[in-house]
Amino acid sequence: MTLPAYGTHGVGTPLVLLHAFPLSARMWQPQLAPLADVAILITPDQRGFGATPVGDAPPSLDTVADDLVELLDELGLEQAVFGGLSMGGYVAMALARRHPERIAGLLLADTKATVDTPAAKANRERIASAVLARDSVALLAEEKIEDGLLGPGTEPELTAQVREMIADASPAGVAWAQRAMAARPESLAALRALDVPAAVVVGEHDALTPLAEARLVAEALPDAELTVIPGVGHLSSLEAPESFNAAARALLRRV
Repeated sequence: MTLPAYGTHGVGTPLVLLHAFPLSARMWQPQLAPLADVAILITPDQRGFGATPVGDAPPSLDTVADDLVELLDELGLEQAVFGGLSMGGYVAMALARRHPERIAGLLLADTKATVDTPAAKANRERIASAVLARDSVALLAEEKIEDGLLGPGTEPELTAQVREMIADASPAGVAWAQRAMAARPESLAALRALDVPAAVVVGEHDALTPLAEARLVAEALPDAELTVIPGVGHLSSLEAPESFNAAARALLRRV
């Protein structure tokens, strides 16, 4: 296990926010001040991103979930609410598979519980191999992956911020995460067994993990509320922070 680099902000119920690929905990800036009165926001950098090293373990989201248990132990917390967007959601679901007793509530945003298609797995390996061979993440800019992350009509300033965060990623971290995501199992059974308050959030125009996938997640969870945020894409917490934060507040009231 590796203790992730992390920040804390606010008072109240512990809420661990897990970032999307290929960003870092910086993406949660729009949540910090607005939620600081109701939650201790804990924002770790996952393996290979931000200030957390990728380490020597083979690629697996289970390993990232185990890192989070070490983080809870470091903070003296038996449980926390976990919120994950995209890859962060995959990590939260790995935690549900491996350590459900540590979860007090769950917020899954713009993510899915099903496995990758063979084509998606092949594309992940293509990207992993390419960034390692080049020792550069420039490929992510060349393929304009931010276009797939953001909804139509996104403000240029936000697009520029997302590009900057993507450019800060390391080749080793990008490759490790791609291979870890490609290997993830289905999580629907683990969600069905997780009897805690839950929220599922999805952007109306999310093409990567669309509404149909969000519905599968919400239907699997025994106690979930589904929120569809109009007009936004995959990075709903950045594109529509007020709506995202309202969903998080509603969940925290139920925990």
